[in-house]
Amino acid sequence: MTTVLIADDQPLQRLGFKMLLDGTPGMTVVGEAANGVEAVRMAGQARPDVVLMDVRMPGMDGIEATRRITTAGDRTRVLILTTFDLDEYVYAGLRAGAGGFLLKDARPEELIAGIRAVASGDAVVAPSLTRKLMEAYVNRPGPAPATDPRLAALSEREREVLVAIGHGETNTEIAARFTLTESTVKKHVGRVLAKIGARDRVQAVIFAYDNGLVRPTGR
Repeated sequence: MTTVLIADDQPLQRLGFKMLLDGTPGMTVVGEAANGVEAVRMAGQARPDVVLMDVRMPGMDGIEATRRITTAGDRTRVLILTTFDLDEYVYAGLRAGAGGFLLKDARPEELIAGIRAVASGDAVVAPSLTRKLMEAYVNRPGPAPATDPRLAALSEREREVLVAIGHGETNTEIAARFTLTESTVKKHVGRVLAKIGARDRVQAVIFAYDNGLVRPTGR
């Protein structure tokens, strides 16, 4: 059973999510929070598998709440939801340790799949937002990224897989690109994450952009 905590300042939004999730086999809502402070407190008490986290809430926002939940050391993962397709909070949310980012207008099956993916330790970012999100990041002025010593630990194939991950490609797409089986790709991804110290694919995407391996205009 996948347990979920809903954090959103809009009662009707929480009700809608609760009805959907409680009506989904293998999924149950263990609590509802109206702000970040409540989300942190309830996550610590209920220890849900996933917190559906709104970004903009009164008092403590979803970013700070995400940071506190993910640094608490529990198994709880955070899936950020927002009505905004891109704003200054999204990248900060992923940096804070969120396992993914989806729009609130995602189809019910997309939301359910996202929750299950995050609960299983994978990561999810709405495909339509991956490029826009990372373009916003890499186009910000700043110094050129330094070469991270962890890159030297990657084999040539692992580096190629990291670049593909940086472009938001799935295991199936990576397998097709390099003519590999999905099981082989999964092993490569696991080794890449271990070598660069990334908890999930979202952190691997950030690592790839931080180190200049990926640019929004080409591979």
